[in-house]
Amino acid sequence: MSPKSVKFALPVLLVAPLYSWGFSYEAPSISPESQSGYEEKPGWAAASFAVAAANPLATDAGYQVLKAGGNAIDAAIAVQMVLNLVEPQSSGIGGGAFLMHYDGAEVRAYDGRETAPQGVTGELFIENGQPLAFADAVASGLSVGVPGTLKMLEKAHAEHGELAWAELFKPAITLAEEGFAVSNRLHTSLANDAFLRQDPLASQFYYDAEGEPIAVGETLKNPALGEIFRRVAAHGSAAFHEGAVAEDIVERVQNHPERPGSLTLEDMSGYEAVTREPLCTPWQQWEVCGFPPPSSGHLTIMQILGMLDQQPLLEAPLDSGAASSGWLHQFLEASRLAFADRGRYIADPAFVEAPGGDWSLMLAPEYLAQRSALIEAMSMGDSAEPGNPGELDISWASQPEQPEYGTSHISIIDEEGNSIAMTTSIEQAFGSRILSDGGTGLAGGFLLNNELTDFSFAPEVDGEPVANRVEPGKRPRSSMSPALVFDQESGELVASLGSPGGAAIIHYTARTLVALRDWGLSAQEALNLPHAITLGGDVFVETGRFPEETINALRERGHTVSERELTSGLQAIMRLNDGSLFGGADPRREGIVMGE
Repeated sequence: MSPKSVKFALPVLLVAPLYSWGFSYEAPSISPESQSGYEEKPGWAAASFAVAAANPLATDAGYQVLKAGGNAIDAAIAVQMVLNLVEPQSSGIGGGAFLMHYDGAEVRAYDGRETAPQGVTGELFIENGQPLAFADAVASGLSVGVPGTLKMLEKAHAEHGELAWAELFKPAITLAEEGFAVSNRLHTSLANDAFLRQDPLASQFYYDAEGEPIAVGETLKNPALGEIFRRVAAHGSAAFHEGAVAEDIVERVQNHPERPGSLTLEDMSGYEAVTREPLCTPWQQWEVCGFPPPSSGHLTIMQILGMLDQQPLLEAPLDSGAASSGWLHQFLEASRLAFADRGRYIADPAFVEAPGGDWSLMLAPEYLAQRSALIEAMSMGDSAEPGNPGELDISWASQPEQPEYGTSHISIIDEEGNSIAMTTSIEQAFGSRILSDGGTGLAGGFLLNNELTDFSFAPEVDGEPVANRVEPGKRPRSSMSPALVFDQESGELVASLGSPGGAAIIHYTARTLVALRDWGLSAQEALNLPHAITLGGDVFVETGRFPEETINALRERGHTVSERELTSGLQAIMRLNDGSLFGGADPRREGIVMGE
């Protein structure tokens, strides 16, 4: 469908406009005070459309676009641009994203994942013969991949957008130029970060002369980002991947004072977003459609869920007693086995062949039954080994465990039934800690990603290569897990959901799917549940959310358990039996759901 302009409103002109706006955007009055820690939310009922995002200003931007006649793709673009402004620590045009889209007939997967510059080698994060400390690798030019978010959104919009591209930038431009009230979450993230102050532009923009972060409620304008948005609105992604903005990005990466990167203008201009075949997996009465590799999310989630379906049905962990530990034990052991396969096999499919030549072999019922049979009454601890879902031409080593962080998630269902689930990231909070003003010379700008630290720092282990090693042009393995769920019998859309949280995205999303399907919870009730995760070793349970009785019961099963802040940012919208919608936003963050 070709993009169109909304006709009902007179244009609102900003300073030195590049064009006239097609719809009237009014910045909402939203309190900057957001919850600290866990705070339950009521969810949102809607008759025809809904949008869920990680910040109220971003949610409102998507809501206003939908009200003005835009569709799910249009709203996602508006939401992402505002998130870049108000939640810069999590996502933006300096990073990448995975977008699942349903147009009422077909599901598509749009890949905007960053790519490694052509100048990298497998030794990118090796210094003096040893892998760099993770923090040293992150806060450097070495970690910056070629951004892909804008090109991916532009591609999806060209194929499905309803409103004109330029109009979708108006909310973000207005807020950048007029300012927005700094939220508690942004202030706290700035206060707690140990590296952002070291970047000259960022220290001037986000901190005062004493190094104190901008206060909660203070109005923050970002004229550099506003100007960059204007250029992209008028000229498309070329205004970012070529010319002054690209030159500024490359200069800052190549001239990093401690560890410069190899990113070039040719890397920037040569980036291509990719449309992939989604992985749609039957799961009892539902079909879950998720992202294929380079994401590990869908495969690992559906391995966990497939193994759980082979286990005895146990009481849902909804009470406060030791009975809930049985299901948690099953969930954690299935996670260990799935993460063992993830660490051995999954990487960019342009560089790594699927086991047996088909990723779906990792989800074959017979294979998952074999894996599930390894779950016993006592925990296997860190001894879980990868399985053998299919023959390989090369023997891969398992990637050593290393951290993953960051990210934001957007879920939208529009009035026509189109839907998106989009997970978007610059990786760790504030990414590489490099702020680019796009060569504008104005205050502010956008942060560059550190996504290359999602590659294995070690290119090989015991003489065997790691599938997710660094290679030129390669997309690092991700845990992002945007999901669209359908009813197998009717084919109707059931839900859109996803979460930030690094590798724990997989646990957050898997548990939410179980809560929605098996435990009969609403979208908000499912998101309110406490988290428990393992990446293969120790178990981490959400601080203050589980009673000692449950924790002790897990320990009696052999798990090494400790408490940790597990600040997911789940968003979920579910279609109810009467056709109406009900959405939920994670109580651990400041996001909300809006709709009508």
